[in-house]
Amino acid sequence: MIARVDSFVLEGIDARACEVEVDVRPGLPSTTLVGLPDAAVRESMQRVRAAIGNGGYRFPDGRQTVNLAPAHIRKEGPVYDLPIAIALLEAGGVITASGRARSWMIAGELALDGRVRPVRGIINLAMLCRQLGRKGVLVPAANASEAAVVADVAVYAIPTLAHAVAFLNGEAELASHPPLDVAGMLAATPATLDFREVTGQAVAKRALVVAAAGGHNILLIGPAGVGKTMMAKALPGILPPLTHEEALEVTRIYSCIGRLDADRPLILQRPVRSPHHTASAAAIIGGGSVPRPGDVSLAHRGVLFLDELPEFSRAVLETLRQPLEDGCVTIARAQGSVRFPARFMLVGALNPTPEGDFARDGVSQRAMDRYLSRLSGPLVDRVDLHVEVAAVPVTLMRRQGSRPDTATMRAQVVDGRSRQRTRQGASLNAELSGAELDRHAAIDDATRSLLETLITERGLSVRSYDKIRRVARTIADIDGRPAVAAEHVAEAAQYRCLDRPRSGSGAAGVR
Repeated sequence: MIARVDSFVLEGIDARACEVEVDVRPGLPSTTLVGLPDAAVRESMQRVRAAIGNGGYRFPDGRQTVNLAPAHIRKEGPVYDLPIAIALLEAGGVITASGRARSWMIAGELALDGRVRPVRGIINLAMLCRQLGRKGVLVPAANASEAAVVADVAVYAIPTLAHAVAFLNGEAELASHPPLDVAGMLAATPATLDFREVTGQAVAKRALVVAAAGGHNILLIGPAGVGKTMMAKALPGILPPLTHEEALEVTRIYSCIGRLDADRPLILQRPVRSPHHTASAAAIIGGGSVPRPGDVSLAHRGVLFLDELPEFSRAVLETLRQPLEDGCVTIARAQGSVRFPARFMLVGALNPTPEGDFARDGVSQRAMDRYLSRLSGPLVDRVDLHVEVAAVPVTLMRRQGSRPDTATMRAQVVDGRSRQRTRQGASLNAELSGAELDRHAAIDDATRSLLETLITERGLSVRSYDKIRRVARTIADIDGRPAVAAEHVAEAAQYRCLDRPRSGSGAAGVR
Protein backbone atom coordinates (compact mmCIF):
# COMPACT_ATOMS: atom_id res chain seq x y z
CA MET A 1 0.00 0.00 0.00
CA ILE A 2 1.18 3.51 -0.77
CA ALA A 3 0.52 6.50 1.50
CA ARG A 4 1.45 10.10 0.79
CA VAL A 5 1.98 13.11 3.08
CA ASP A 6 2.97 16.64 2.04
CA SER A 7 5.85 18.49 3.67
CA PHE A 8 8.42 21.00 2.41
CA VAL A 9 12.06 21.45 1.48
CA LEU A 10 14.06 24.67 1.74
CA GLU A 11 16.07 26.10 -1.16
CA GLY A 12 17.78 29.09 0.41
CA ILE A 13 14.85 30.74 2.18
CA ASP A 14 12.27 29.59 -0.35
CA ALA A 15 10.07 26.61 0.52
CA ARG A 16 9.11 24.04 -2.09
CA ALA A 17 6.55 21.29 -1.71
CA CYS A 18 8.03 17.89 -0.81
CA GLU A 19 5.91 14.75 -1.09
CA VAL A 20 6.69 11.99 1.41
CA GLU A 21 5.73 8.67 -0.19
CA VAL A 22 5.70 5.38 1.73
CA ASP A 23 5.23 1.99 0.10
CA VAL A 24 4.66 -1.02 2.38
CA ARG A 25 4.55 -4.50 0.86
CA PRO A 26 5.18 -8.09 1.93
CA GLY A 27 8.76 -9.28 2.11
CA LEU A 28 11.71 -9.54 4.40
CA PRO A 29 11.72 -6.68 6.97
CA SER A 30 13.71 -3.78 5.59
CA THR A 31 13.48 -0.01 5.30
CA THR A 32 14.87 1.98 2.38
CA LEU A 33 14.99 5.78 2.38
CA VAL A 34 15.55 7.53 -0.96
CA GLY A 35 15.22 11.05 -2.34
CA LEU A 36 18.69 12.57 -1.70
CA PRO A 37 18.54 12.63 2.13
CA ASP A 38 21.39 13.98 4.25
CA ALA A 39 22.69 12.22 7.37
CA ALA A 40 20.04 13.73 9.67
CA VAL A 41 17.25 12.56 7.35
CA ARG A 42 18.75 9.07 7.05
CA GLU A 43 18.82 8.83 10.84
CA SER A 44 15.14 9.75 10.98
CA MET A 45 14.07 6.13 10.46
CA GLN A 46 15.56 5.18 13.83
CA ARG A 47 13.69 8.02 15.57
CA VAL A 48 10.46 7.20 13.72
CA ARG A 49 10.62 3.49 14.58
CA ALA A 50 11.19 4.24 18.28
CA ALA A 51 8.47 6.93 18.40
CA ILE A 52 5.90 4.63 16.77
CA GLY A 53 6.70 1.79 19.17
CA ASN A 54 6.75 3.96 22.28
CA GLY A 55 3.46 5.52 21.20
CA GLY A 56 1.80 2.12 21.41
CA TYR A 57 1.50 1.57 17.66
CA ARG A 58 2.73 -1.31 15.52
CA PHE A 59 5.44 -0.54 13.00
CA PRO A 60 4.39 -1.89 9.58
CA ASP A 61 5.63 -5.38 8.76
CA GLY A 62 7.42 -6.28 5.55
CA ARG A 63 9.48 -4.07 3.27
CA GLN A 64 9.08 -0.29 3.52
CA THR A 65 10.31 2.19 0.92
CA VAL A 66 10.27 5.89 1.81
CA ASN A 67 10.71 8.40 -1.01
CA LEU A 68 11.16 12.16 -0.60
CA ALA A 69 10.15 13.86 -3.84
CA PRO A 70 11.38 15.71 -5.81
CA ALA A 71 14.41 13.45 -5.66
CA HIS A 72 16.89 15.91 -7.21
CA ILE A 73 16.77 18.37 -4.28
CA ARG A 74 18.86 17.57 -1.22
CA LYS A 75 16.75 17.06 1.95
CA GLU A 76 18.22 18.26 5.25
CA GLY A 77 17.41 18.01 8.93
CA PRO A 78 14.83 16.16 11.02
CA VAL A 79 11.83 18.01 9.54
CA TYR A 80 10.54 14.80 7.87
CA ASP A 81 10.24 12.66 11.03
CA LEU A 82 6.55 13.43 11.64
CA PRO A 83 5.39 13.18 8.00
CA ILE A 84 7.27 9.88 7.55
CA ALA A 85 5.70 8.46 10.72
CA ILE A 86 2.20 9.53 9.64
CA ALA A 87 2.68 8.05 6.17
CA LEU A 88 3.95 4.76 7.65
CA LEU A 89 1.00 4.54 10.04
CA GLU A 90 -1.45 5.26 7.23
CA ALA A 91 0.17 2.63 5.00
CA GLY A 92 0.06 0.19 7.92
CA GLY A 93 -3.63 0.82 8.59
CA VAL A 94 -3.26 2.62 11.93
CA ILE A 95 -4.54 5.88 10.45
CA THR A 96 -7.78 4.72 8.89
CA ALA A 97 -8.96 7.99 7.33
CA SER A 98 -7.16 7.33 4.07
CA GLY A 99 -5.96 10.46 2.33
CA ARG A 100 -7.01 12.89 5.08
CA ALA A 101 -3.39 13.75 5.80
CA ARG A 102 -3.07 15.13 2.24
CA SER A 103 -5.26 18.07 3.27
CA TRP A 104 -2.44 19.35 5.45
CA MET A 105 1.22 20.19 5.15
CA ILE A 106 3.15 18.54 7.96
CA ALA A 107 6.59 18.97 9.53
CA GLY A 108 8.28 18.12 12.81
CA GLU A 109 11.08 16.21 14.52
CA LEU A 110 10.19 13.21 16.68
CA ALA A 111 11.67 12.40 20.05
CA LEU A 112 12.04 8.70 20.87
CA ASP A 113 9.01 8.87 23.17
CA GLY A 114 6.81 10.40 20.46
CA ARG A 115 7.03 14.06 21.44
CA VAL A 116 7.23 16.48 18.50
CA ARG A 117 10.19 18.85 18.59
CA PRO A 118 10.55 22.19 16.75
CA VAL A 119 12.28 22.49 13.38
CA ARG A 120 13.60 25.27 11.16
CA GLY A 121 11.73 27.14 8.45
CA ILE A 122 8.13 26.76 9.66
CA ILE A 123 7.13 30.28 8.60
CA ASN A 124 8.28 29.36 5.08
CA LEU A 125 6.09 26.24 5.25
CA ALA A 126 3.07 28.33 6.28
CA MET A 127 3.62 30.75 3.41
CA LEU A 128 3.92 27.83 0.98
CA CYS A 129 0.70 26.35 2.37
CA ARG A 130 -1.13 29.62 1.71
CA GLN A 131 0.36 29.85 -1.77
CA LEU A 132 -0.79 26.30 -2.66
CA GLY A 133 -4.24 26.80 -1.15
CA ARG A 134 -3.96 23.91 1.31
CA LYS A 135 -6.18 23.55 4.37
CA GLY A 136 -3.47 24.35 6.91
CA VAL A 137 -0.35 23.06 8.65
CA LEU A 138 0.34 20.51 11.38
CA VAL A 139 3.49 21.68 13.15
CA PRO A 140 5.31 21.22 16.48
CA ALA A 141 3.67 23.09 19.36
CA ALA A 142 6.84 25.17 19.81
CA ASN A 143 6.56 26.36 16.17
CA ALA A 144 2.82 27.13 16.19
CA SER A 145 3.23 30.85 16.97
CA GLU A 146 5.74 31.19 14.15
CA ALA A 147 3.31 29.65 11.65
CA ALA A 148 0.44 31.78 13.00
CA VAL A 149 2.28 34.91 11.85
CA VAL A 150 1.10 34.08 8.31
CA ALA A 151 -2.49 35.17 7.70
CA ASP A 152 -5.18 32.89 6.25
CA VAL A 153 -3.49 29.63 7.26
CA ALA A 154 -5.03 27.23 9.80
CA VAL A 155 -2.31 26.23 12.28
CA TYR A 156 -2.62 23.14 14.49
CA ALA A 157 -0.03 22.55 17.20
CA ILE A 158 0.97 18.88 17.49
CA PRO A 159 2.55 18.06 20.87
CA THR A 160 2.97 14.30 20.27
CA LEU A 161 2.63 11.70 17.55
CA ALA A 162 -0.41 10.30 19.38
CA HIS A 163 -2.19 13.66 19.08
CA ALA A 164 -1.53 13.70 15.33
CA VAL A 165 -2.89 10.14 14.89
CA ALA A 166 -6.03 10.87 16.91
CA PHE A 167 -6.64 14.11 15.01
CA LEU A 168 -6.23 12.52 11.58
CA ASN A 169 -8.48 9.58 12.57
CA GLY A 170 -11.16 12.02 13.70
CA GLU A 171 -10.98 10.69 17.26
CA ALA A 172 -9.96 14.03 18.78
CA GLU A 173 -10.22 17.67 17.86
CA LEU A 174 -7.40 20.17 18.12
CA ALA A 175 -8.03 23.88 18.49
CA SER A 176 -6.35 25.88 15.77
CA HIS A 177 -3.76 28.38 16.96
CA PRO A 178 -5.22 31.93 16.95
CA PRO A 179 -3.64 34.27 14.39
CA LEU A 180 -1.16 36.73 15.85
CA ASP A 181 -1.78 40.48 15.90
CA VAL A 182 1.21 41.33 13.75
CA ALA A 183 0.28 45.02 13.45
CA GLY A 184 0.14 45.38 17.22
CA MET A 185 3.46 43.59 17.64
CA LEU A 186 5.17 45.88 15.13
CA ALA A 187 3.79 49.02 16.77
CA ALA A 188 5.97 48.52 19.85
CA THR A 189 9.27 50.38 19.43
CA PRO A 190 12.21 49.44 21.68
CA ALA A 191 14.31 52.09 23.37
CA THR A 192 17.67 52.73 21.71
CA LEU A 193 20.70 54.94 22.20
CA ASP A 194 19.56 58.56 21.79
CA PHE A 195 21.33 60.98 19.47
CA ARG A 196 20.94 63.64 22.17
CA GLU A 197 23.84 61.92 23.92
CA VAL A 198 26.15 62.70 20.97
CA THR A 199 27.78 66.11 21.40
CA GLY A 200 28.01 68.31 18.31
CA GLN A 201 28.43 66.56 14.92
CA ALA A 202 25.54 68.43 13.29
CA VAL A 203 26.79 67.62 9.77
CA ALA A 204 27.16 63.91 10.52
CA LYS A 205 23.72 63.77 12.13
CA ARG A 206 22.18 65.50 9.13
CA ALA A 207 23.93 63.01 6.83
CA LEU A 208 22.60 60.09 8.88
CA VAL A 209 19.05 61.45 8.58
CA VAL A 210 19.53 61.67 4.81
CA ALA A 211 20.95 58.14 4.68
CA ALA A 212 18.12 56.70 6.78
CA ALA A 213 15.41 58.51 4.83
CA GLY A 214 16.61 57.34 1.43
CA GLY A 215 18.09 53.96 2.37
CA HIS A 216 21.57 55.18 1.37
CA ASN A 217 24.87 53.59 2.38
CA ILE A 218 27.19 55.84 4.38
CA LEU A 219 30.81 56.01 5.56
CA LEU A 220 31.81 58.01 8.65
CA ILE A 221 35.47 59.06 8.49
CA GLY A 222 37.23 60.75 11.37
CA PRO A 223 39.71 60.50 14.24
CA ALA A 224 39.25 58.08 17.09
CA GLY A 225 36.89 59.17 19.85
CA VAL A 226 34.71 61.62 17.90
CA GLY A 227 31.51 59.55 18.14
CA LYS A 228 31.47 57.59 14.85
CA THR A 229 30.65 54.26 16.46
CA MET A 230 28.19 55.82 18.88
CA MET A 231 26.25 57.48 16.07
CA ALA A 232 26.26 54.29 14.01
CA LYS A 233 24.80 52.37 16.95
CA ALA A 234 22.14 55.06 17.45
CA LEU A 235 21.17 54.96 13.76
CA PRO A 236 18.61 52.10 14.03
CA GLY A 237 16.57 54.28 16.38
CA ILE A 238 15.75 56.77 13.61
CA LEU A 239 14.75 54.13 11.06
CA PRO A 240 10.99 53.61 10.62
CA PRO A 241 9.53 50.36 11.98
CA LEU A 242 9.39 47.30 9.76
CA THR A 243 6.28 46.93 7.65
CA HIS A 244 4.34 43.66 7.82
CA GLU A 245 5.88 42.37 4.59
CA GLU A 246 9.40 43.44 5.61
CA ALA A 247 9.01 41.68 8.97
CA LEU A 248 7.98 38.48 7.19
CA GLU A 249 10.97 38.76 4.83
CA VAL A 250 13.43 39.11 7.72
CA THR A 251 11.75 36.41 9.81
CA ARG A 252 11.97 33.92 6.93
CA ILE A 253 15.75 34.36 6.83
CA TYR A 254 16.20 33.86 10.57
CA SER A 255 13.77 30.93 10.63
CA CYS A 256 15.58 28.99 7.91
CA ILE A 257 18.77 28.92 10.03
CA GLY A 258 17.03 28.32 13.36
CA ARG A 259 17.60 31.78 14.86
CA LEU A 260 14.02 32.41 16.04
CA ASP A 261 13.01 32.21 19.70
CA ALA A 262 9.83 30.29 20.54
CA ASP A 263 8.50 33.28 22.50
CA ARG A 264 9.40 35.77 19.73
CA PRO A 265 8.07 34.22 16.51
CA LEU A 266 8.40 37.42 14.46
CA ILE A 267 11.38 39.73 13.99
CA LEU A 268 10.00 43.08 15.17
CA GLN A 269 13.08 45.30 14.92
CA ARG A 270 15.23 46.13 11.95
CA PRO A 271 18.22 43.80 12.27
CA VAL A 272 21.66 45.22 13.00
CA ARG A 273 24.76 43.15 12.27
CA SER A 274 28.26 44.26 13.21
CA PRO A 275 30.79 41.55 12.30
CA HIS A 276 34.38 41.75 13.54
CA HIS A 277 37.00 42.82 11.02
CA THR A 278 38.55 39.34 11.15
CA ALA A 279 35.35 37.74 9.79
CA SER A 280 35.71 35.65 6.64
CA ALA A 281 33.99 36.28 3.33
CA ALA A 282 31.76 33.24 3.89
CA ALA A 283 30.65 34.59 7.28
CA ILE A 284 29.73 37.99 5.84
CA ILE A 285 28.42 37.06 2.39
CA GLY A 286 27.23 33.53 3.11
CA GLY A 287 28.43 30.18 1.84
CA GLY A 288 29.36 26.71 2.96
CA SER A 289 28.97 23.32 1.29
CA VAL A 290 25.29 23.70 2.15
CA PRO A 291 24.78 27.43 1.48
CA ARG A 292 23.72 29.48 4.48
CA PRO A 293 23.03 33.22 4.66
CA GLY A 294 25.79 35.50 5.92
CA ASP A 295 25.71 38.81 7.74
CA VAL A 296 24.62 40.74 4.64
CA SER A 297 21.45 38.64 4.51
CA LEU A 298 20.93 38.65 8.27
CA ALA A 299 21.02 42.46 7.99
CA HIS A 300 18.30 42.43 5.29
CA ARG A 301 15.98 45.46 5.72
CA GLY A 302 18.29 46.64 8.49
CA VAL A 303 21.84 47.88 9.07
CA LEU A 304 25.21 46.25 8.40
CA PHE A 305 27.74 48.15 10.53
CA LEU A 306 31.42 47.63 9.70
CA ASP A 307 33.63 49.33 12.25
CA GLU A 308 37.28 49.99 11.36
CA LEU A 309 36.41 49.33 7.71
CA PRO A 310 39.97 49.35 6.27
CA GLU A 311 40.95 46.59 8.72
CA PHE A 312 38.68 44.13 6.89
CA SER A 313 40.52 42.10 4.27
CA ARG A 314 40.40 43.47 0.73
CA ALA A 315 38.80 40.23 -0.49
CA VAL A 316 35.97 40.53 2.03
CA LEU A 317 35.30 44.17 1.14
CA GLU A 318 35.21 43.40 -2.58
CA THR A 319 32.58 40.70 -2.05
CA LEU A 320 30.24 43.44 -0.78
CA ARG A 321 30.02 44.97 -4.24
CA GLN A 322 27.42 42.57 -5.64
CA PRO A 323 24.93 42.75 -2.73
CA LEU A 324 25.33 46.54 -2.55
CA GLU A 325 24.42 46.78 -6.22
CA ASP A 326 21.80 44.02 -6.54
CA GLY A 327 20.25 43.75 -3.07
CA CYS A 328 20.79 39.99 -3.04
CA VAL A 329 23.52 37.34 -2.86
CA THR A 330 23.74 34.39 -5.24
CA ILE A 331 25.84 31.45 -4.01
CA ALA A 332 26.69 28.91 -6.70
CA ARG A 333 27.55 25.31 -5.93
CA ALA A 334 27.90 22.19 -8.10
CA GLN A 335 24.38 21.12 -7.10
CA GLY A 336 22.91 24.47 -8.12
CA SER A 337 22.69 28.08 -6.97
CA VAL A 338 20.90 29.62 -4.00
CA ARG A 339 19.78 33.22 -3.74
CA PHE A 340 19.49 35.10 -0.45
CA PRO A 341 18.02 38.61 -0.08
CA ALA A 342 20.51 41.24 1.09
CA ARG A 343 18.97 44.70 0.86
CA PHE A 344 20.67 46.38 3.78
CA MET A 345 21.97 49.80 4.70
CA LEU A 346 25.77 49.75 4.94
CA VAL A 347 27.27 51.95 7.64
CA GLY A 348 31.06 52.01 7.75
CA ALA A 349 33.23 53.76 10.32
CA LEU A 350 36.94 54.31 9.80
CA ASN A 351 39.87 56.31 11.02
CA PRO A 352 41.78 58.20 8.29
CA THR A 353 45.09 56.60 9.34
CA PRO A 354 46.22 53.63 11.44
CA GLU A 355 47.24 56.16 14.11
CA GLY A 356 43.64 57.37 14.22
CA ASP A 357 43.92 60.99 13.03
CA PHE A 358 44.14 63.03 9.85
CA ALA A 359 47.52 63.88 8.29
CA ARG A 360 49.20 66.37 10.62
CA ASP A 361 51.92 66.63 13.28
CA GLY A 362 53.98 63.66 12.19
CA VAL A 363 51.18 61.71 10.53
CA SER A 364 52.14 61.82 6.87
CA GLN A 365 49.79 62.35 3.96
CA ARG A 366 51.38 59.30 2.36
CA ALA A 367 50.39 57.12 5.32
CA MET A 368 46.83 58.41 5.13
CA ASP A 369 46.64 57.76 1.39
CA ARG A 370 48.05 54.27 1.84
CA TYR A 371 45.55 53.44 4.59
CA LEU A 372 42.51 54.73 2.70
CA SER A 373 43.64 52.96 -0.46
CA ARG A 374 42.54 49.72 1.19
CA LEU A 375 39.07 50.79 0.06
CA SER A 376 38.82 50.30 -3.69
CA GLY A 377 37.31 52.93 -5.95
CA PRO A 378 34.50 50.62 -7.17
CA LEU A 379 33.49 49.89 -3.57
CA VAL A 380 33.49 53.57 -2.57
CA ASP A 381 31.48 54.34 -5.72
CA ARG A 382 28.72 52.12 -4.36
CA VAL A 383 28.47 54.11 -1.12
CA ASP A 384 26.20 57.11 -1.46
CA LEU A 385 27.55 59.28 1.36
CA HIS A 386 31.04 59.58 2.87
CA VAL A 387 31.20 62.15 5.63
CA GLU A 388 34.10 63.59 7.63
CA VAL A 389 33.47 63.56 11.37
CA ALA A 390 35.74 66.11 13.03
CA ALA A 391 36.78 66.27 16.67
CA VAL A 392 34.48 68.36 18.85
CA PRO A 393 36.17 71.37 20.52
CA VAL A 394 36.27 71.22 24.31
CA THR A 395 34.38 74.53 24.54
CA LEU A 396 31.49 73.04 22.58
CA MET A 397 31.41 69.95 24.78
CA ARG A 398 30.68 72.15 27.79
CA ARG A 399 27.64 73.73 26.19
CA GLN A 400 24.22 72.28 26.91
CA GLY A 401 22.40 73.88 24.01
CA SER A 402 19.77 72.34 21.81
CA ARG A 403 20.74 68.94 20.41
CA PRO A 404 18.59 66.99 17.96
CA ASP A 405 17.26 63.86 19.62
CA THR A 406 16.35 60.51 18.10
CA ALA A 407 12.60 61.26 18.07
CA THR A 408 13.08 64.48 16.09
CA MET A 409 15.44 62.86 13.61
CA ARG A 410 13.15 59.87 13.22
CA ALA A 411 10.21 62.16 12.42
CA GLN A 412 12.27 63.68 9.58
CA VAL A 413 13.10 60.21 8.27
CA VAL A 414 9.49 59.03 8.41
CA ASP A 415 8.33 62.23 6.68
CA GLY A 416 10.90 61.79 3.91
CA ARG A 417 9.99 58.14 3.37
CA SER A 418 6.30 59.02 3.29
CA ARG A 419 6.95 61.37 0.36
CA GLN A 420 8.91 58.67 -1.44
CA ARG A 421 6.14 56.12 -0.91
CA THR A 422 3.52 58.53 -2.25
CA ARG A 423 5.59 59.34 -5.31
CA GLN A 424 7.17 56.02 -6.29
CA GLY A 425 5.59 53.22 -4.27
CA ALA A 426 7.75 50.85 -2.24
CA SER A 427 11.11 51.82 -3.78
CA LEU A 428 13.44 54.01 -1.73
CA ASN A 429 15.47 56.70 -3.45
CA ALA A 430 18.64 54.61 -3.12
CA GLU A 431 16.97 51.90 -5.23
CA LEU A 432 15.86 54.10 -8.14
CA SER A 433 17.04 53.07 -11.59
CA GLY A 434 18.36 55.57 -14.12
CA ALA A 435 14.98 55.85 -15.83
CA GLU A 436 13.22 56.30 -12.49
CA LEU A 437 15.73 58.99 -11.53
CA ASP A 438 14.89 60.92 -14.69
CA ARG A 439 11.21 60.65 -13.84
CA HIS A 440 11.28 61.35 -10.09
CA ALA A 441 14.43 63.48 -9.71
CA ALA A 442 14.39 65.68 -12.80
CA ILE A 443 16.65 68.73 -12.57
CA ASP A 444 16.69 72.00 -14.51
CA ASP A 445 19.50 73.11 -16.81
CA ALA A 446 21.27 75.25 -14.19
CA THR A 447 21.29 72.44 -11.65
CA ARG A 448 22.46 69.95 -14.28
CA SER A 449 25.30 72.30 -15.24
CA LEU A 450 26.38 72.53 -11.58
CA LEU A 451 26.33 68.75 -11.23
CA GLU A 452 28.30 68.19 -14.44
CA THR A 453 30.92 70.70 -13.29
CA LEU A 454 31.33 68.87 -9.99
CA ILE A 455 31.63 65.53 -11.76
CA THR A 456 34.22 66.86 -14.22
CA GLU A 457 36.37 68.61 -11.61
CA ARG A 458 36.51 65.55 -9.38
CA GLY A 459 36.77 62.98 -12.15
CA LEU A 460 33.81 61.00 -10.84
CA SER A 461 32.20 57.98 -12.44
CA VAL A 462 28.73 57.72 -13.92
CA ARG A 463 27.75 55.73 -10.84
CA SER A 464 28.81 58.66 -8.61
CA TYR A 465 26.77 61.00 -10.81
CA ASP A 466 23.64 58.94 -10.16
CA LYS A 467 24.47 58.59 -6.45
CA ILE A 468 24.56 62.36 -6.04
CA ARG A 469 21.22 62.68 -7.82
CA ARG A 470 19.62 60.05 -5.57
CA VAL A 471 20.93 61.72 -2.42
CA ALA A 472 19.76 65.12 -3.69
CA ARG A 473 16.28 63.66 -4.24
CA THR A 474 16.26 62.46 -0.62
CA ILE A 475 17.39 65.85 0.70
CA ALA A 476 14.56 67.50 -1.23
CA ASP A 477 12.11 65.00 0.31
CA ILE A 478 13.32 65.78 3.83
CA ASP A 479 13.00 69.50 3.13
CA GLY A 480 9.49 68.98 1.77
CA ARG A 481 10.39 70.19 -1.72
CA PRO A 482 8.72 68.54 -4.73
CA ALA A 483 11.61 69.27 -7.11
CA VAL A 484 15.37 68.81 -6.77
CA ALA A 485 17.13 72.19 -6.69
CA ALA A 486 20.76 73.28 -6.99
CA GLU A 487 21.07 73.58 -3.20
CA HIS A 488 20.13 69.92 -2.82
CA VAL A 489 22.73 68.84 -5.38
CA ALA A 490 25.37 71.02 -3.69
CA GLU A 491 24.63 69.47 -0.29
CA ALA A 492 24.66 65.95 -1.75
CA ALA A 493 28.06 66.61 -3.33
CA GLN A 494 29.45 67.66 0.07
CA TYR A 495 28.72 64.15 1.31
CA ARG A 496 31.32 62.69 -1.07
CA CYS A 497 34.51 63.57 0.82
CA LEU A 498 36.49 60.61 -0.53
CA ASP A 499 35.99 62.00 -4.03
CA ARG A 500 37.65 65.32 -3.21
CA PRO A 501 41.16 66.16 -4.40
CA ARG A 502 43.81 65.51 -1.75
CA SER A 503 44.32 68.55 0.43
CA GLY A 504 46.52 67.28 3.24
CA SER A 505 44.03 68.20 5.95
CA GLY A 506 41.12 65.91 5.30
CA ALA A 507 40.16 62.57 3.91
CA ALA A 508 42.02 61.74 0.73
CA GLY A 509 40.34 60.64 -2.44
CA VAL A 510 40.18 56.93 -3.17
CA ARG A 511 40.90 55.89 -6.71
